[in-house]
Amino acid sequence: MVRSLDSVDALEPLSPRHGLHRYTVASLNEAIATLLGRGFAPRFLLEATASRPQLKKGHLWLTLTDGEATVPAVIWASQLSKLSFVPEDGDGVTVVGKLNFWTARAALSVQILDVRPSLTAVMRRFESVRARLAPEGLFDPDRKRPLPPWPSRVALLTSVPSSALADMLRTVRERWPLTALVVVPVPVQGAVEGRLCEVILRLAGQAQSLALEALVLARGGGSREDLALFDGEALARALAAFPVPVVCGLGHEDDTTIADLVADYRAATPTAALVALLPDQAAERGAVERTRSHLRQVVSWRLQALRQRLRQLEGRLEPLHPRRRLEWERQRLAHQRQLLRALSPRHVLERGFSLLRDSRGKVVRSLQQVAPQQTVTLQLMDGRLDLIVQRLHPAPAVDPP
Repeated sequence: MVRSLDSVDALEPLSPRHGLHRYTVASLNEAIATLLGRGFAPRFLLEATASRPQLKKGHLWLTLTDGEATVPAVIWASQLSKLSFVPEDGDGVTVVGKLNFWTARAALSVQILDVRPSLTAVMRRFESVRARLAPEGLFDPDRKRPLPPWPSRVALLTSVPSSALADMLRTVRERWPLTALVVVPVPVQGAVEGRLCEVILRLAGQAQSLALEALVLARGGGSREDLALFDGEALARALAAFPVPVVCGLGHEDDTTIADLVADYRAATPTAALVALLPDQAAERGAVERTRSHLRQVVSWRLQALRQRLRQLEGRLEPLHPRRRLEWERQRLAHQRQLLRALSPRHVLERGFSLLRDSRGKVVRSLQQVAPQQTVTLQLMDGRLDLIVQRLHPAPAVDPP
């Protein structure tokens, strides 16, 4: 119950009989410090926005706010040098901290032991970098280079050792072991963009001497905040200027970074990056077998067509062969011989006919060619007869029909 100052009791001297504790300022502050120490765990997580960070004597002082309330915070110099992320004004952060209470002046602050960017800050930086690079055409599909069909050597930038690297090495062995990997260990988390850019630029200068055909930038899972490293503008420009196609396999399928947008190919995971880049030896072997079968068919069809053509040419050449020509001439001569024999006078004589010639050897065809007492010769099949004409007997005239 709250008593009014107008009450008579308020004017009475305070004494132990009222049940009130008596404090000095120092003891009161010590009591508050004890109460706070008992009421809070040694460490806690705090979601807030960093406001007005200031560096004083190596320590970073800032205010944490959620829009409705504020609390001062500090990162001591000894801890500041260990952090991978240093918040700027307006950055959303997730803080690992503990309470500091100075009893001398009853001042409360959050001592920050670790700090990470919140998703809001990460996405704001992502949008800011994308807005600066998009007008330069770094994200245009037209500038994306095709991946090599059968890369012989690929540079792989990732954390070593890591489960992502083990998965990628296994994928290479299973899919296309002919590809040689140049594994380049790089940090893949924290404020290491400068170191990562330095490695990429140095590797770009050696790409030709190393006979690189592609670059793979990979990082395993993690939160979107952990992938904030790959939203840097300097990293984006280094990847865009790399002399061979770049494949990014960062985080999970739903995570998209600025590096993904700049890369020539964006894969959902590190393993998917190598699946996209390397051919599948089983599929290639199947394709070779299908090609071999097709070539065999083509050769078989071609040989069959050539054999048929050869048979046609042989059919045309057969009559022109000297032996066939000789046989044909023999047949023709035999036919001519038969024809000559049929037309030969001797053949007529063999049939019982005879041939009459006068004394001068001319064939007698008419009675007008001979006279009585004239000598003639009669030709028979097997010899001649010399005859003397005694009488002529003309044939009776025959009227035409």
